[in-house]
Amino acid sequence: MDFDFTTEQIELRQNTIKFAQKELNKDILYRDKESSFSKDLWEKCAKFGILGLPFPNEFGGADSDILTTLLVMEGLGYGCKDAGLVFSLNGQMWTVQMPIFNFGTSKQKSKYLPKLCSGEWIGANGMTEPGSGSDSFALSTSAKLKGDYYILNGTKTFITNAPVADLFIVFATTDKTKGFMGVTAFLVEKESPGLKISKEIEKMGLKTSPMAEVIFENCNVPVENRLSKEGNGATVFNDSIEWERSCMLASDIGVMERQLERCIKYAKERRQFNQPIGKFQAISHKIADMKVRLETARLILYKVAWLKKTQDRAGMEAAIAKLYLSESLVKSCLDAIQIHGGYGYTTEYELERDLRDSIGSTLYSGTSEIQKNIIAKYLGL
Repeated sequence: MDFDFTTEQIELRQNTIKFAQKELNKDILYRDKESSFSKDLWEKCAKFGILGLPFPNEFGGADSDILTTLLVMEGLGYGCKDAGLVFSLNGQMWTVQMPIFNFGTSKQKSKYLPKLCSGEWIGANGMTEPGSGSDSFALSTSAKLKGDYYILNGTKTFITNAPVADLFIVFATTDKTKGFMGVTAFLVEKESPGLKISKEIEKMGLKTSPMAEVIFENCNVPVENRLSKEGNGATVFNDSIEWERSCMLASDIGVMERQLERCIKYAKERRQFNQPIGKFQAISHKIADMKVRLETARLILYKVAWLKKTQDRAGMEAAIAKLYLSESLVKSCLDAIQIHGGYGYTTEYELERDLRDSIGSTLYSGTSEIQKNIIAKYLGL
């Protein structure tokens, strides 16, 4: 494995940090309190090139390899305090753009990817249902072919970006007798007859990332908007979820690094009992734990990226990365709050928001328990 990054890659990471610190942190306390999504910041990220990073130039992308992309997303997490915005960006890149790129027809790619990469359109992925949860393919949403259209009926929930989305990738059952082999993916535009955005969902964290239920009532979707062949929805979903697990938490590496640096600085400056608190073993050991988690998480993530680049698949390793990174992020957020004491518990210090945002990482893209199941399955258990 070669993680010897070029000067250009390192400079791109640094430029991303500078961009994020300058452009993306304004009014974050207010926007978090009001659960406010910023289309302006979304467009700034798109203009900087975030959304197009791993996609070809012909679709408005930068044609970057996965390691370069992860470095940039790491820098974005370090510089941007708006974890909800970063989460929404990741959600679109890996669960909307990537499946269109990997499974879409030439016409679908040309029609949708330029709009998504440029930030003109926002995408959402519609898989989870009120009754399915971790059983991803137990879908009650149905799709029946009628002439040149599929008729979709059902409800999706916990759909990131739904209130602001222009395009949805929707998974529905086309043949119930075939189980997961009877699931098909569709590209559904927001103006499609029968598509309705239902109640918005308030969350503990990631509050600037909008979420809602999506209802389909005899929703007409042209046959040409089927993504891949009928019954191939499980393949489309599994491919995109591997990309999601491999890449979505790269930005959290940046968050952990930012927290670590802040805690070191605070431990040197804050004095108790006539000495810096960093001199107390209870504090220094927490900081040492944060450093170990950061470096371990980074190496795990880079290994996944290397495997995706050289071998194209990294199912077990992606699950390991998702499990370790998400759990490590929560622990480091808790340590950061403890190190700052009462100040860490206040909204003003912004560490409590990091903790609220981090909890979701143990749930989305499959809970920690699901990741353990995946790892065990790869080990033959």
